[in-house]
Amino acid sequence: MTLPEQPPTFRPAPAAARPWWWRLEDAAGSEVKVKGQLAGVRFASQADAESWVGEFWAELADLGVDGVTLFEADRQVYGPMSLHA
Repeated sequence: MTLPEQPPTFRPAPAAARPWWWRLEDAAGSEVKVKGQLAGVRFASQADAESWVGEFWAELADLGVDGVTLFEADRQVYGPMSLHA
């Protein structure tokens, strides 16, 4: 038995539809890889990306992230931005 294909509302959007992402960095500027729900998150807009980092900055810092740099696809928008006061 073959199941029908998932409707578009349940399929994850392709990366091209979510071009905004954060590079997570340590104090030396090297990329930090995190696991779980905070790993590889992409966004449809700059506002969504900024809201997300505003919500999860403390958890990211607990995982060893010192700063973040915002990208739209492969273009650096700004950063690094510290996650510390």
